[in-house]
Amino acid sequence: MAKNLDVIMLFDIYGEMLTKKQQDFIGYYYNDDLSLAEIAENEGITRQGVRDAIKRAEAQLLDFEAHLGLKRRFDDMKNGLDEIEQLTEVIKEINRSTVLSREINDATTRIGVITQMLRE
Repeated sequence: MAKNLDVIMLFDIYGEMLTKKQQDFIGYYYNDDLSLAEIAENEGITRQGVRDAIKRAEAQLLDFEAHLGLKRRFDDMKNGLDEIEQLTEVIKEINRSTVLSREINDATTRIGVITQMLRE
């Protein structure tokens, strides 16, 4: 079974909305990197049972994202912050090579501080 890396992020966002057993199985499989057989042995169920439980949990996580869109919003915000930082560097460079305005320098520095704060 191929691992869907988006599931890790979705699990971080929506994991608390899953049942305890689903949380455990997703955690074992994605975070602890246990195989389906290892999880099955530890939990006393079949490998197919583990696979089905993980597939159901993944489907629920994808459904939560489809309805709530928190990961998409997070990605959009991250991309926006990246673009703001790039444009801030362009403005700083133009300021250095032309006007050398203290106000522009102070404003771009403040923008950099705010973007870093929003990333944390």
